[in-house]
Parts: sequence; structure tokens; C-alpha cells
Amino acid sequence: MKPYLHRLLENAASPLEARSLVREYLQARILACLQKSGAMMPLAFHGGTALRFLYAIPRYSEDLDFALERPEAGYQLRNYLQIIQRELTAEGYEMTIRLNDRKVVHSAFIRFPSLLHELELSPRLSEALAVKLEVDTNPPAGATLATTVVRHHVTLQLQHHDQASLFAGKLHAVLQRNYIKGRDLYDLLWYLSDPAWPTPNLVLLNNALHQTAWPGDPLTEEDWRDVVRRRVMTFDWSKLIADVRPFLEREAEMEILTRENVLRLLEA
Repeated sequence: MKPYLHRLLENAASPLEARSLVREYLQARILACLQKSGAMMPLAFHGGTALRFLYAIPRYSEDLDFALERPEAGYQLRNYLQIIQRELTAEGYEMTIRLNDRKVVHSAFIRFPSLLHELELSPRLSEALAVKLEVDTNPPAGATLATTVVRHHVTLQLQHHDQASLFAGKLHAVLQRNYIKGRDLYDLLWYLSDPAWPTPNLVLLNNALHQTAWPGDPLTEEDWRDVVRRRVMTFDWSKLIADVRPFLEREAEMEILTRENVLRLLEA
């Protein structure tokens, strides 16, 4: 598969985009290994990378995020990681994996130490490209699951949160993340700008808020937009723009990502 990766980079518009393409290809290969290992039975894909793979949101993403929704199906993260390492090592990738499964959220850093240098994207042999994999082993209740077959570098069958549940997860991040990311606001604008996208799964959202000590009342269909609007008003927009800029496919979209546009959509 390495020749495919080399061909992929021929169309990169910049070194930054080339790095994003490499990471995304490796994400696809890791997802394929997870699928092969049976991980897609207990786990549900969610978060920004799920939006990218399932709905083609025009921004790159860094992490692979999962919720352990069906533990009865058997969850064995160490076994999944062994399969990932075996498969990609057999294809000629040098890689290391660091796992932390002692907390509620299990995390693994899958590092490719020499790949950027090999692809002439870094002058330093020691500069690694990494993909972070996280599994919430105690997710809030209420998510609705779906399964989608999608072709993104490879053909994947992914169990994931449905559209309303994905939206709820993003709203939870916007409302409760200690260090808000520009990527969260871009995703919020992307959700709100699609009139066909379902309204958020409020059962899941309220359970998530309760789990993270939300100080207010449960959100309703009548007030969730106003609560999010008040939160958006508190953000330092210049910092958010700086965060999201490297991840966008099209620089022109920076002109659309304004506080005024997000507020206008929230009032719709």
C-alpha cells in the first residue's frame, strides 16, 4: 500500500496538506484493521474524524474517537492494537504504540517515526507522525447507532453514532470543553448550515452534560440554541481561527467562519 500513499501525495497542494493526507490515509488503514479485528461490534465511531469519513466535512482531523456502546460484544483494545501493528508492519511501516488503559478513556498513540522523512515531508529522521486513538469506556447513555459502508482510501463498514447523536456530541464539546477549539466552531457552523441535518439528540446531550457536571438545567428543543449562542459569545475568535486554519481544505472558508454567521445560524 505504500506506493498508493506516494501517488496520493503527488496531488498535494502544500507540505501541510501532504501531511494531512498521510495522516488521513493511515487513519483509514487503522480503521480497516479495527474492522478486521471485530472492534466495530462493541465500538461506535464518533467525533470529527467520523464526520470526515462518513459525511465528507471539508476539514482534516487528527484523532480516532470511539464510544464503547456494546461491551457485551467483547472489547479487547490490546488485541486490536496488536492487529494494527502486525498488519502495518507487514506493509513496511516502522511504528510504535503507546497505550494507556488505566483511565475511563483508553488512549493509544500510534506513531510512525520515520515516515515523514521517508516521504520527504521532513528533513528530520526523528520527526514522527502520530494518530491518537481514544475509547470512552463509560459513554453517556442515549446514543443512536448506525452502520455505514463507505469508501475512503479503503472500503470500510463502520458502526457509528447517527447524525443527531454526532451533533449532540459536538454541542457537548462546545458547551463543556475547557479549552474550546476552532475546529469545534467550524463543525458547529457546518452542522447548522445544513437544513436537512437532524436536530441534536437531546437525551444523549443532556446525559453527557450531567456526566460532566453541567451547572444548568437540562436543555430542551426550545432553549438549546439560545444556550449555545450565549456560550459562543464568550469565545476569543482570533484564537479559534488560528486553531482551525491548518485543518481546512479550502482557505476561502475562513471568510465564512465568523461569529456573526454562527450566531445567525443559531437564530434560524
